[in-house]
Amino acid sequence: MSRGCQKGEVGLTLVLDSAALIALERNERQMWTRLKAAQLAGDPPVTHAGVVGQVWRRSPRQTRLSLALDGIAERPIDEPLGRAAGVLLGKTGLTDVIDAAVVLIASDGDDIVTLDRDDFGLLVAESGLHDELIRP
Repeated sequence: MSRGCQKGEVGLTLVLDSAALIALERNERQMWTRLKAAQLAGDPPVTHAGVVGQVWRRSPRQTRLSLALDGIAERPIDEPLGRAAGVLLGKTGLTDVIDAAVVLIASDGDDIVTLDRDDFGLLVAESGLHDELIRP
């Protein structure tokens, strides 16, 4: 399920929550800089289909988001990921399957881009990952 760096690799993966995609859509420079740096390093950011579903409206005003998504690896929410997300939610007492799945597609040491530090902090801690939560 994880797709980030494996043991011994130097790089890290940016794992994107909806706040990161919204920042790209709003043309926020810092998030575009993060996206481009990750792509130039050869490690494109990753998200999952549920996060994209939270923000995608197929609007002509989403041209920037559409361009950004071309350079982001989008994972499906399949049965194993959905079940693992449910287990993680059960351990934390939280209810957002989209957030839990974002954490589960991360690997140890990745950066998760989110504004929801409280819930993601609990999810990351319970998952056993040592990921950093960063703002878009």
